[in-house]
Amino acid sequence: MTAEMFTFCDYAQEIGGKLVIVSTFDTIITRDFPCVHSQLCMVIRIRFNIGEFCSHSFRIEAQNIDGQRCIEPISGHIEVRSGGNATAVTHLVFSITNLRFPDAGVTNFTLYVDERELSTIPLYVRMDRLDKLG
Repeated sequence: MTAEMFTFCDYAQEIGGKLVIVSTFDTIITRDFPCVHSQLCMVIRIRFNIGEFCSHSFRIEAQNIDGQRCIEPISGHIEVRSGGNATAVTHLVFSITNLRFPDAGVTNFTLYVDERELSTIPLYVRMDRLDKLG
């Protein structure tokens, strides 16, 4: 299995097996700390090979460099079935609201499938320096 996509965006939806993704990003810019980001979407596309068509567990954890969580882990199961091809894809789309960040820094979001780390992406949070200079 391969994580073909793991990203943050302003909006995402799966329609008829196709992903609609609007405005991907990896950085949140704020004017003050602590800050709360009101809403974002996290999108994951996983490709499975024919020998992996079965039920899989997944978990997503988010921790800053100090090991503190910014959200509770997200977990569930994926049922992968053949669509007539040698591979199959699964899309996971999550809307996350009111993410709180006490300071500037990076939070790493890590995807585990069947307890194996599959992919990690960073979410950076930083101060809008131009606003402070003006």
